[in-house]
Amino acid sequence: MLHAVNLTKKYQESLALDNLNLSIEPGDIYCLLGANGAGKSTTINLFLNFIAPTSGKAIINQIEVSKDPQAIKKLIAYIPENLVLYNELSGLENLEYFVGLAGMKYHEDEMVNFLQEAGLQDEAFKKRVKTYSKGMRQKIGVAMAIAKKARVLLLDEPTSGLDPKASNEFSELLLRLSQQNVATLMATHDLFRAKETGTDIGIMKSGKLVEQLSTEQINHSDLEKLYLNHMNS
Repeated sequence: MLHAVNLTKKYQESLALDNLNLSIEPGDIYCLLGANGAGKSTTINLFLNFIAPTSGKAIINQIEVSKDPQAIKKLIAYIPENLVLYNELSGLENLEYFVGLAGMKYHEDEMVNFLQEAGLQDEAFKKRVKTYSKGMRQKIGVAMAIAKKARVLLLDEPTSGLDPKASNEFSELLLRLSQQNVATLMATHDLFRAKETGTDIGIMKSGKLVEQLSTEQINHSDLEKLYLNHMNS
């Protein structure tokens, strides 16, 4: 579903991403760990076609991202660290607006179902988004992905700043989408959530993928030790 093939990004003399190779299949939740500047967001941005690779390929569903970005847009949903919504509109109105931008139209009861599936409280549907917590905003992003029938989720620090309850709820949403064969690539600093939610983990340092493993291969304590060993080496 998602493949990076010798994916590289240079900015003048700076190497932001160095010959990345990874594969993410339907139902996988692949968590990229690493310090700031490790290359996690660069990887996400290349799959989104926000930036062009210096060399190599980012491929989604057998389509090279840079060669057919319009086809890719139909397959993916993106949830950044801070999801931009219209504060004066309600959650329901934001969903209707952004789904409309994607060329889709639903009846209100269908959109309510999407919000419910994303875990937003019923009483919040028609409240202005300016009253929402960050966790509630992220659920609007998940509702957009559900409405769009996205096959791929690209997430850049989506749980940063969430309290433990909201972070756990977000993880549960990802697991439900995984059961629907959605492929997820998530950049995160949260080792605990990566272990609890992810199927696979990649550790990045200085633009390189220095470790890949299945979450079934390692416990929380050993993951932390492995991560710190790479960061300190």
